[in-house]
Amino acid sequence: MKTTKIVIVGGGFAGLSAAMHLDKTLARRADIEVTLISRENFILFTPMLHEVVGGDLFPGDIVNPLRRVLRRVRFVEAEVRDIDLDTRQVLCAAGLAKFDLNFEFDHLLLALGSETNFLGLPGVGEWAVTLKGLADAVLLRNRLVAVLEEASLQKDEDERRRLLTYVTAGGGFSGVEITGALNDFVRDALRHYPELSEDLIRVVVVHPGAFLLPELGEELGLYTELKLRERNVEIIKGARIASYDGSVVVLNDGTSIPAETLIWTAGVKPSSVIELLPCKKERGRLLVDEFLRVPGVQGLWAAGDSAAVPDGKGGTFHPPTAQHGLRQGRAAAKNIEGALLGHPPTPFVYSTQGQLATIGRRTGVAKVFGLKFSGFFAWWLWRTVYLLKLPRLAKKLRVMFGWTLDLFFGREVEQMITLRDVEAVTQRLDLLRQRKKKQADGRHEEAADHREPCNLLK
Repeated sequence: MKTTKIVIVGGGFAGLSAAMHLDKTLARRADIEVTLISRENFILFTPMLHEVVGGDLFPGDIVNPLRRVLRRVRFVEAEVRDIDLDTRQVLCAAGLAKFDLNFEFDHLLLALGSETNFLGLPGVGEWAVTLKGLADAVLLRNRLVAVLEEASLQKDEDERRRLLTYVTAGGGFSGVEITGALNDFVRDALRHYPELSEDLIRVVVVHPGAFLLPELGEELGLYTELKLRERNVEIIKGARIASYDGSVVVLNDGTSIPAETLIWTAGVKPSSVIELLPCKKERGRLLVDEFLRVPGVQGLWAAGDSAAVPDGKGGTFHPPTAQHGLRQGRAAAKNIEGALLGHPPTPFVYSTQGQLATIGRRTGVAKVFGLKFSGFFAWWLWRTVYLLKLPRLAKKLRVMFGWTLDLFFGREVEQMITLRDVEAVTQRLDLLRQRKKKQADGRHEEAADHREPCNLLK
């Protein structure tokens, strides 16, 4: 019996949504094998990343193990290196030793998400802090505490100010939410540091546009700016980051800001794997048709941040947001199912229902079905909506419990990972890789020794 192989690459919102649909349908069949490949063995609920940085939630509260979500779909933890469309294989590297692992496919859904784009700016890629994954959020939170500890020991006033200056590049959703959470956390933590005063803290947002949160419109953007300024956040508009050397942020207008921390939220790009594919692209994303198929390649599909999906409005595309990615993943899975069962494909049609953002201090902004909200109600709406969307009841309860504790006891000022821990882990990984390499070299030498007698006999 021939087995039809469906491979989903990427365990984010789009990839998991597709896998969950197929888990209930095609994956039940003995003649169909569905495989999900992801770098992590969990789905990260990215809208709540800034809550981890701000100390409102623990890292484990916003992740769900993929093996607990999927029952019939095979899960593989590996990093995709390349996709060979000629041999119809996904080429991966797995494990600490990065050994080769390849998967054949009849249908392939690309949902690789996006990567940080530093735009080639000098020093930014080497020194800036990003906020794309769970490790980024944990390390940034630990960095905030470590900087407070270091500043409390410094005697030089200028060095203290530099250490306690935080610059966020980008005034979109990620930039505004992380700035609000960071500002609240650092200023609330000062009561535990009698050596420091609030006038030493400087929080800056650098945004190239005329107002923050352009996706929500000028009115809510100006409201956001007003609230952040009330909380002593500086807003620099109409400017961009030009360079960063780890100590000084330089803007394109020549302004210099001495700062220990630059948080980069100003650019993303599709996965580097997408760049290697010989397919038509739109701003780096795979150009697909209304059915989420990649034209010219039989059985190749794309969804989420990897895909430029036409919205049927004359040359424009659906925005690469989580709510679109979820539905695109499910739509692609249904069309793959239809292709195997002989059903006609269904075009992807969806309109944004709304967008929400928190800006710190139990304040938010929201635009839902065209209606605008701000203040406490928008913040409460944000928490309610995303709590409902968070997968699995157990995680919902953990998040509710964490938020309740925060109301009564405040945030904890603790480092879960110190610089010493990072150095120790790095050294340990280097040793493991060296050992794996020696073992592999030893096996090659042993194989060569076994071949030599045969050659001598000849």
